[in-house]
Amino acid sequence: MGRWEPDAAGRLATAALELYAERGFDDTTVLDIAQRAGVTERTFFRHFADKREVLFQGSAQLQDAVVAAIGSAPSGAPLIEVVGAGMRAAGEVLDDRRDYARLRYAAIVAHPSLQERELLKMSTLAGAVADALRARGVTEAAAALLGETGVAVFKLGFERWIGDPSAPNLPDCIAQALADLRTLTA
Repeated sequence: MGRWEPDAAGRLATAALELYAERGFDDTTVLDIAQRAGVTERTFFRHFADKREVLFQGSAQLQDAVVAAIGSAPSGAPLIEVVGAGMRAAGEVLDDRRDYARLRYAAIVAHPSLQERELLKMSTLAGAVADALRARGVTEAAAALLGETGVAVFKLGFERWIGDPSAPNLPDCIAQALADLRTLTA
């Protein structure tokens, strides 16, 4: 190993995504990732539990942004707008990482167990949205429906954002997905 360089976690995440794109998830080892990042395997495990976790490391930050935005939304706002504000807040967390998001998405859609993990993370996010809405006095059923709806809106906005290089920023893509939903339900 050479001279110490900062941001080992960031370098590891970048190395992992590059290797997953080049070789595939199954054919990439933790040692491969560590070597590409210029660190040891031990350093890898200081930052990540396993090579899957590289892809899911930001889930808590994303969820925290969503819950905070829902909690700070005006009390009289329509509930779908409250959820939309939460999803746009998630978009703001990711917006400056489009290239990273594309690589991450490609790795996940290419591997069934990673797809399963992503679905679990999205389900957890929907539950957190529902919890935040219940804290605002929303009924159980309405909170659950809005949580799932919010995740669907986020997912559609995200897919538009990474799939179309001319698409605007992620919060705007999420806002457009919400507008599409409003049109369909009007």
